[in-house]
Amino acid sequence: MKNSLIWFCRITVGLLFIFSGLIKANDPLGFSYKLEEYFEVFHIMFLNGFALSIAILLCALEMLLGFALLIGVRAIKVAWGLLLLIIFFGFLTFYSAFFKVVQTCGCFGDAIPLTPWQSFSKDMILLVLVLVLFVNRTKIKPLFKPKAGDKWLIGAAIVSIGFGIYTYNFMPIIDFLPYKVGANILDEMKIPAGAPLDVFEVTYNLKNKKTGETKVMNDKEYLKTNIWKDANWEVVGNPESVLVKKGFEPKIRDLSIQDGQGNDYTKELLSSPFYSLVIVAYDLDKTNSEAMNRLNALAINATENYNIRTILLTSNSAQSSNDFAKTHKLVTEIFYADGVPLKSMVRANPGVLLIKNGTIINKWHYHSVPTYDQLVKTYFQKQ
Repeated sequence: MKNSLIWFCRITVGLLFIFSGLIKANDPLGFSYKLEEYFEVFHIMFLNGFALSIAILLCALEMLLGFALLIGVRAIKVAWGLLLLIIFFGFLTFYSAFFKVVQTCGCFGDAIPLTPWQSFSKDMILLVLVLVLFVNRTKIKPLFKPKAGDKWLIGAAIVSIGFGIYTYNFMPIIDFLPYKVGANILDEMKIPAGAPLDVFEVTYNLKNKKTGETKVMNDKEYLKTNIWKDANWEVVGNPESVLVKKGFEPKIRDLSIQDGQGNDYTKELLSSPFYSLVIVAYDLDKTNSEAMNRLNALAINATENYNIRTILLTSNSAQSSNDFAKTHKLVTEIFYADGVPLKSMVRANPGVLLIKNGTIINKWHYHSVPTYDQLVKTYFQKQ
């Protein structure tokens, strides 16, 4: 029975750690954004410059510990590593839930979004399983001889780190974001007719002016009891509004595209029945300048030969963007949006979206953008 319990915990914890690390390593740039949120909460923003490297290494560590547990290599060190890591994760998720700071922990990336309390509960269950393994760490039997096990471990480390580096440089293998290929942006922004709305409960703090008695009532009780008609009772402070039931929430809810004067162009740009090339550079100060020059050359050919509308979307100020455009002799129209949706559109700075009728036909990291001739053959000639 004990041996069966150890194997159950070993397989469950191993697979979960591999899955968790793999999902985040699929989108290490997105995970680095989540780490930056935690750095801000704990006032260690000096680590922001290392967020991506930490994200790739942390994902690799999760996968490596999970794999090592499954094959039983270096069991004692692995048990210590799992215990320390799950305690660390448990602390972060509890802190997020209790103090309501980072409202999605990113445990499983964007594939399985969890609330902070759900994440904390998951970590506590994992902690119990890890404790079973930790107590019985000397009983975890390896599947291979020590030298063979170490070779497997080295191979797993190379694959784990290499996977994160690859997805960072060439985009996630599976896109779990709302701006994935095939998605219609305008449709993803709509709230269907009759969709349930958010339900709020208003709470009143009441005090009796004569007796000093205090009461807490929700809005329904407040009206039903007619206490509001009693002059002896007064509302102390401002009523508190609490969300009790979440209504329908569109997948895309924070996208607003504007020109330099603040005029909204969201619908116009996303309703065009023709191809549009959208270059997304959420931060021009950190964008790859060489890539922007290549994309500008691509935009010139696409515009002159096929009248393709080319757009630069950024969160920089109008002055900063115009200065950048002059320096790089950009031919694209410049529009502006908040950095958060731009980071979700494409995990690259810059990245490229090909859009038609509001639908994302394709998207590319700047490392993998097709040549002009490839775009013509695949898309523009068929317009």
